[in-house]
Amino acid sequence: MKFICIKRGLIILAEFKPSLRWLLQRPVCFLGFGFGTGLAPFMPGTFGTLPALPVAYLLMASGLSAVGLSSVCLVLFVLGVWICNVTERELGIQDYGGIVWDEIVAMMLVLAWVPQSLSWWLVAFVVFRLFDMLKPWPIKWFDRRVHGGLGIMLDDVIAGLFAILVLQAVQLMMPV
Repeated sequence: MKFICIKRGLIILAEFKPSLRWLLQRPVCFLGFGFGTGLAPFMPGTFGTLPALPVAYLLMASGLSAVGLSSVCLVLFVLGVWICNVTERELGIQDYGGIVWDEIVAMMLVLAWVPQSLSWWLVAFVVFRLFDMLKPWPIKWFDRRVHGGLGIMLDDVIAGLFAILVLQAVQLMMPV
C-alpha cells in the first residue's frame, strides 16, 4: 500500500502508512510516535506535543524543580536520539512527520521555565509550536543539515530554547 506524505513542501510517495497496530508491535516506534499521537491525520507535530503537558504537570506537581525537569529532558533527549533513529529506520522514511518524541521533550523543557498556570502553559504551547513550524534561523539550518535521530531531536530543542527566551522576556515585562 502506498500513501502520500508531505515533507518540507515536497510530496513523497511512501510504501505504507503506519498504524496503531504497527506501532504496538514496535514499542520503540510507539514512543517515537508519542504514544500514538503522531498518527494524527493532520498536524501530527501539534498533536504530538500534547503528551508533554500531563507528563510535565505530574513531574512538576511531584516537586521537581525547573532544573530537575530540564535534567529529565536532557536524559530524554539522549534517549530520543536512539528512539528517533530506530523509528526512522523502521519506517524507512527520513524525519517522518509522525515522529514526535522530539516535540514532547522540547515542550517539557519549555514548560519547565514558565510559571505553572494554565494561561502560561497555553502561551508556551503556542510560542513553541510557532518556532517549531516556522523554523527561523538557525533552527532551519540545523533541520536541513543534521539528520537521523540527532537531527530530529536537535531542531525541536533549539525551537524550545527560542521559545524559552521569548517567554522569559515576556515574564520580565509582565511579572507573575
